[in-house]
Amino acid sequence: MQKSKLWIILCAFFLAGCQALEKKQQAGAAVELNGHYLYRSTLDSLTLGLSSEDSAQVAERYIRQWAEDILLYSNATARTNERIEAMVSDYRRTLYAQAYEERLVAKHMPKAVADSAVAAIYEQMPDRFKLDESILRGVLVVVPKDAPNVSKLRQWLVRLKLDDIEKYVYQNASGYELFTDKWMTTTEVISQIPVERTELESKLRNSDRIEAADSAKTYILQITDKHMRGEAMPLDYARPLIEKIILNERQVGFIRRERERLYEKAVQDGKVKFYE
Repeated sequence: MQKSKLWIILCAFFLAGCQALEKKQQAGAAVELNGHYLYRSTLDSLTLGLSSEDSAQVAERYIRQWAEDILLYSNATARTNERIEAMVSDYRRTLYAQAYEERLVAKHMPKAVADSAVAAIYEQMPDRFKLDESILRGVLVVVPKDAPNVSKLRQWLVRLKLDDIEKYVYQNASGYELFTDKWMTTTEVISQIPVERTELESKLRNSDRIEAADSAKTYILQITDKHMRGEAMPLDYARPLIEKIILNERQVGFIRRERERLYEKAVQDGKVKFYE
């Protein structure tokens, strides 16, 4: 008799817990379908700021789409589809394997690339490193149209007298960029001075200075080094691309060796079993 009472009490507690959980799940729910809940907060976020009529239409469309998705999924999973289950399993395994490989590469694969390796690739595949657009190094100074002593500025730019240039820039210029130690593409140049690409390419071939003007400013670009479209990239410009090629090849080899190591260890440990 005592056991029966105890069992009844335990069942009552269990049922009360289930009802509390269901009430908690239902709190704030606007729609329920097959144990799935669509919450009012979701609908409110979709209809924020809309009129009552528009809100009702948006909510109705969303609820219908939500319900149709659930019903399709429920019907699709009512019968076991071995082909889909296999695809899901394969995809899951692939994702885990890729994530593991990425962690291994990030943690254990060397990232430094020797200068000699870069130079070797550059020499072995010269046709691979051609410029899609011209590149240049130099100095760009932007001055108001009424700026004084612009002729002297031009002389200092030709001689690259940086002290005089910077003093002038501080007093008179509205823009200044010194890029003698990095390459700028023609696309980047066009974004900074009012000149068309064809005009820029033509001037690049024939001069080491490019000047342009708009209604308020004069743009003076003094070129210290340049390589035209279709020419071989200079090694320092090609280096990031070459490093990427080397690291990609290194990663392929690194992962292949790790796969081989795991397989050989599994065979040695008897985890891979062969049947005749």
